[in-house]
Amino acid sequence: MRVISMHKVTPAMEAGEKPGPELMKGMGQLMGEMRRTGAFVDGAGLLPSATRVRLRFAHGKRTLQKGPYKGVHELVAAILMLKLRDMDEAIAWATRYGEAVGDSDIEIGPVTEAWDLGLMPKPADAPLRCLLLHRADADSEAGRPRRAPAADAVAKLTDEMRAAGVLLASERLRPSREGMRIKVADKKATVVDGPFAESKELIAGFIIMNAPSVAATQPWTTRFAEVIGDVEMDVLPLYDGD
Repeated sequence: MRVISMHKVTPAMEAGEKPGPELMKGMGQLMGEMRRTGAFVDGAGLLPSATRVRLRFAHGKRTLQKGPYKGVHELVAAILMLKLRDMDEAIAWATRYGEAVGDSDIEIGPVTEAWDLGLMPKPADAPLRCLLLHRADADSEAGRPRRAPAADAVAKLTDEMRAAGVLLASERLRPSREGMRIKVADKKATVVDGPFAESKELIAGFIIMNAPSVAATQPWTTRFAEVIGDVEMDVLPLYDGD
């Protein structure tokens, strides 16, 4: 099965502090080991909330909030990785997605690239990669499939995104009752089996892993926390074929 671990923002991340050499080395070693063992599928970090945008769709109307902002309702039902020209294009596609799914909360988070970490100069023609975070609701937490009109509209839109070269990946997360939340503080891990309450901590990034079960990912998530430091992670299985 495929399992996603979504780690939350730390104060240093939200302040835009670049990771130090020790953290970079530790993360490089961990990612290398995960790739060698076949555990690593995909992953990315996000820039601080000052670079992000929230969209809320309710009763046919859209409201837009630009960062910086605090976390409010941060359980995630679906993610889409997009490649775009700029944030205006990201907002346009996210607006169409929100109109397709109906009443919903969506966040657009630019991905942290090598040049954001000072590892290379930013190419003049560099595209903008963004992660769309579609927040969970009562239906997604109950494990109910999207209703026919919304499902058809989302399928049509994602086909259009692929044809336009915008959509890089799309995943739906299973309900929190099937996952676990790990909180590491002072190098001690507390594990809470799902279902769990809505988190107030913003998502800082994700890793998708191959594993026989959600529980089997804990050695990797523990290693991740040892590199990052005190952190909270939501670990959830993904729907197959989405």
